Amino acid sequence: MRFVLPCLVAFLLTACGSDKPPAKLNIGDIAPTFQTFRADGMPAHFPAAWAGKPVVIRFWADWCKYCEGEMKAIDAVYQRQKSRGLEVIAINAGQDKKTVVEFMQKLGVGYPALLDENSVIAKRYGVVGLPTTYFVDAKGIVRAKLIGEADEASFERAALEILK
Repeated sequence: MRFVLPCLVAFLLTACGSDKPPAKLNIGDIAPTFQTFRADGMPAHFPAAWAGKPVVIRFWADWCKYCEGEMKAIDAVYQRQKSRGLEVIAINAGQDKKTVVEFMQKLGVGYPALLDENSVIAKRYGVVGLPTTYFVDAKGIVRAKLIGEADEASFERAALEILK
């Protein structure tokens, strides 16, 4: 049963509305650009809004049993490292604004949530399961990728690498 949900997510992310296969975003690739809205309604343009900053891009959904705990752990790292320039954005894959806002309020984390209701951004990034996290350096290059559950220490090690 543990693998049924990730397989279903992979199918849904790859089968929704496109004849193109999902991207295969790898370490060393330039992070794809995107435009969307934050959960607070403000527009978000990547990389323009984060130009010259190291950014962690986290894909999640509220039904993902690993996402909630990890998002709190990510916030602990974010709070420790934001003075060094670390940015974190949490892109919700496939859910509506109301769901995203309620979940983020419940968590009380300090980084913003972005909307991706049709999983268009997730597809561009090649996300096939949740959670998936990309660590992008200040030049826009993907330096690390975590698929699935990761602990706070692993997350912080990858975050510190993009802060160098």
